[in-house]
Amino acid sequence: MKALLALEDGTIFDGTAFGASGTITGESCFNTSMTGYQEIITDPSYRGQIVAMTAPMIGNYGINDEDDESLNPQIRGFVIEELSQVVSNWRARESIDSWLARYGIPGIQGVDTRKLAKHLRTVGAMRACLTTDLSATEAVEAARNAPFMKGSDFVQEVSTPFNYHWDDESRPWLLPNKTTRISGPYGELPPIRFRVVAYDFGIKRNILRQLRQKGFDVFVVNYKTKAEDILGMHPDGLFLSNGPGDPAALGYIHKEVSQLLGKLPIFGICLGHQILAHALGGRTFKLKFGHRGGNHPVKDLRSGKVYITSQNHGFAVDPDSLPSEVEISHLNLNDQTVEGLRHLSLPVFSVQYHPEAAPGPHEASSLFDEFFRLVEQVQCHSQR
Repeated sequence: MKALLALEDGTIFDGTAFGASGTITGESCFNTSMTGYQEIITDPSYRGQIVAMTAPMIGNYGINDEDDESLNPQIRGFVIEELSQVVSNWRARESIDSWLARYGIPGIQGVDTRKLAKHLRTVGAMRACLTTDLSATEAVEAARNAPFMKGSDFVQEVSTPFNYHWDDESRPWLLPNKTTRISGPYGELPPIRFRVVAYDFGIKRNILRQLRQKGFDVFVVNYKTKAEDILGMHPDGLFLSNGPGDPAALGYIHKEVSQLLGKLPIFGICLGHQILAHALGGRTFKLKFGHRGGNHPVKDLRSGKVYITSQNHGFAVDPDSLPSEVEISHLNLNDQTVEGLRHLSLPVFSVQYHPEAAPGPHEASSLFDEFFRLVEQVQCHSQR
């Protein structure tokens, strides 16, 4: 079946369909990761977007039962150059074709996704239409009538409908090697030292696993939870999760987080970082084409170290909007945008990138240890 991807500027990419048939619209974006398509597709931060992978072949290791970052695929549509006709991995349970079809998500293959990425880098992120039904003219019109990402609030679509205690499998995963055929979770988790509440704005499962692996007991609350309700739970810390959409459209969340400043140690990732910036009095702006991939260099301004990071965001914090008591802790070395914040007197910090790295490099995972130490320091100080 033929399919096409139409951008709002009239650019057309022809291809063949896989997954589901039909017509969808959303913001077109690209991801430069070489692996990890299952984690990308199930990342709630991609809500409302049509994702193109610049890696030339996708689907060769299939879909398994363990690597989902949320309950279901979250993207609007999927754009690739070549769909692997063979699924070859001992963990695979299904092909990406049948998986996307089951969830009603259309895909298109045969697209020069690197050409698409270059176009989006030049012109900027655009609304798009992926269709198996419409003509090119109709698809361009559909793209032009699609909602803008700026001003969108997708958090209410992806946040948990009910609060819950995280008690799923969190032990590290062992893969077979030359000396063992054992696979699956292994080892013992550390004893619980502290209790944290995690705001779910579209939280990824590997963040919850990482928090538990560091000795946190995690209670997840939805985006509508009030500050007084969180304080009534008497947690030792607060985590602000990743998520989709425009952080500037979430004023009702900024208000609640601002009321928690100075009352709890706070750690934010991605959208949580941007929400924290707003709660501190800052602003955010839309990037030309966003940062999405597993190869973005970020400099820690305190240590001077450079980390290769996993990223997925289309907005960034305006450095000139931050109050004097907030310092920029990390910078993106590609475009000098803000990648981290730290309050000079309150136990509050955040990063724009993804230290849980699913998918991506694991160089920045020590930030979860830093959060643990921060909570520990606040606890020790309060007991004196």
